[in-house]
Amino acid sequence: MSATGETVESDARGAPGGLWWWSRRRSVVLDVVLALISAVECAIEGASFADEARLPAALGALLGLVIGSTLVLRRRWPIAIVLISIAITPAEMGFVLGVVGLYTLAASEVPRKITAVLAGMSVTGTLIITMVGFQRDMAREDYAPPMWVPPLVSVLMALGLTAPPVLLGLYVGARRRLVESLRERADGLERELSLLADRAAERAEWARKEERTRIAREMHDVVAHRVSLMVVHAAALQAVALKDPEKASRNAALVGDMGRQALTELRTMLGVLRADEGPAESSAARRDEPAPLASVAAAASAAADEAAGGPRLDGLEALVGQSRMAGMVVELSLEGDDRRYAPRVEQTAYRVVQEALTNVHKHAPGAEARVRLARRVSEVAVLVENGPSDRAAADAGLPSGGNGLVGMKERVTTLGGGFVSGPTDAGGFRVSAVIPDRAARAERAQAAERVVEPDEAARSV
Repeated sequence: MSATGETVESDARGAPGGLWWWSRRRSVVLDVVLALISAVECAIEGASFADEARLPAALGALLGLVIGSTLVLRRRWPIAIVLISIAITPAEMGFVLGVVGLYTLAASEVPRKITAVLAGMSVTGTLIITMVGFQRDMAREDYAPPMWVPPLVSVLMALGLTAPPVLLGLYVGARRRLVESLRERADGLERELSLLADRAAERAEWARKEERTRIAREMHDVVAHRVSLMVVHAAALQAVALKDPEKASRNAALVGDMGRQALTELRTMLGVLRADEGPAESSAARRDEPAPLASVAAAASAAADEAAGGPRLDGLEALVGQSRMAGMVVELSLEGDDRRYAPRVEQTAYRVVQEALTNVHKHAPGAEARVRLARRVSEVAVLVENGPSDRAAADAGLPSGGNGLVGMKERVTTLGGGFVSGPTDAGGFRVSAVIPDRAARAERAQAAERVVEPDEAARSV
């Protein structure tokens, strides 16, 4: 690993800056101390070698001092340090230089092939010099050991000076790389956890918005229709109160019934929401965890849609009857066999008809309307169409928030259906929706598979 890379990594981890190629100040101190030890050793051995070579001892000591001091560059140029130690092997000097240089080389990011070649050169050089020196010393002392002693001593000496620093350097380098990889993995996991937390917060916020939208849609469907009819009947009651007391009494009774129905639906919806705000949401609030909020919101939405008191398709005739009693001419057409669908499908179809009739009361007073419901095998088709408004009819003055069509489309598209609305050529307005029943489709597919399997078994027999 280069000094520049170490400095960059040190700065990235927030370590104190170093000098030149050192990443930390204590590394400077360590290398300077090792260089001083190596310089002293090489100076002593250099003087001894110069004396044997009949050269000035001061020259040998000075040369050894310079060569030993190069160890201070071991982190910057480890290959050069090892080559210097191999080059001075014949002078029998540089023990500290060679050992520390081999360790630094093995622990660095130098390719392993280069490390192996230099370690082999060091072993070979040490082996040869040791064998020559051993035989020379034995000749001086007039001692003739067995033939196997010089090679054995030389091999042990060469391996003892080379193998330990190389193996230790390889271990330290591998451990350093492992620690770096673990640190990078930990940083990556921390970033992933941060992203997951952000996504969880976004999902929680999305769930809150969806829940608010759903509650607003339910309130709109319940309040807008019932209250609109109540306003229409109240206007009719005001008009006939003095002329026809009996009709005024009936209208008053209808207003009371519609008010009670609206209150019942509101209580049912709010009761379901309160039931779903139980332990799960309170524990989430205590723990401040956003993820459970999404599940609570989804559960509340599903429970509210499938509430026992929710409207179903069998209540369409009563719904149309209320509009008729308010003075609207409504034609109801039911097609297909009487069958049951999933609660959300029937409730969505009911709400589409309800909102469409409410819009007729609001925007086309006195207009005739036609409601068509087609029951199919795996879907429900709804069509509500009204003619042009009767300008002679009294306007009830009902306010409009402009969210009715949006709410209908959201309900239908959530179930995977199609919704179309727009004016007709005759000057009226049309609302059309096709709502699939996925549960019925799944049952048909399973039934088809059960029928196909016996046929295939019979053909194979």
